Amino acid sequence: MSSAKRFQRAAVPVAATAVVLAGLLSACGGDKGGQPEPAAAPASQVASQVASSTTTTAVLAPAAGQAPAVAKTQGWLKIYGGAAPAGTANAVQFNVTSNPSVGQYVSDGSGRSLYRFDKDTAKPSVSNCAGQCAVTWPPLTVARDQSVYASGVDPQLVGFIERADGTCQITIGGWPVYYFSKDQKPGDLLGQGVGGTWFAVAPNGGKALSK
Repeated sequence: MSSAKRFQRAAVPVAATAVVLAGLLSACGGDKGGQPEPAAAPASQVASQVASSTTTTAVLAPAAGQAPAVAKTQGWLKIYGGAAPAGTANAVQFNVTSNPSVGQYVSDGSGRSLYRFDKDTAKPSVSNCAGQCAVTWPPLTVARDQSVYASGVDPQLVGFIERADGTCQITIGGWPVYYFSKDQKPGDLLGQGVGGTWFAVAPNGGKALSK
């Protein structure tokens, strides 16, 4: 066999590896701004499989003054139980808020309400809100330099999916979660019941329903 043919055969797996690595970097909040490249479509499927792999860790209550322990990892994302320690940078915080009309629901660290969409699915986790829908209902996303802290929410129920635009959307109980653009201040629940399909998300990923 000529040296040229041997080189061609050896170059094939190297090229395939490069495509996979490019997909891993570009997919879901990666170094290329989360914009997937058409040539890397097969690799993005591999990246999604890598991102969807989860590791569960037994969690012990942190001693006084200690930071919470990692409760779960999904791909590159670390998910902690409890509140983020003071001064933690780039943290996505979940808290549970009570409202007399709907009971308990999940809010972010600033008190903004979070919602779920009945036209999405939880098994598998799929968002069906894009385009103008995602303008009205902005997805709660997370990037590679961030971590999630879940206070009042079981961290094992928290994860993320890759959206069509390459960003990573947080899920609770498998349901993608969103903000409502018309909510102006902490505690607003103006998105509750909109269209009969949008509801504040309960701590288990279910719907917070009017009592």
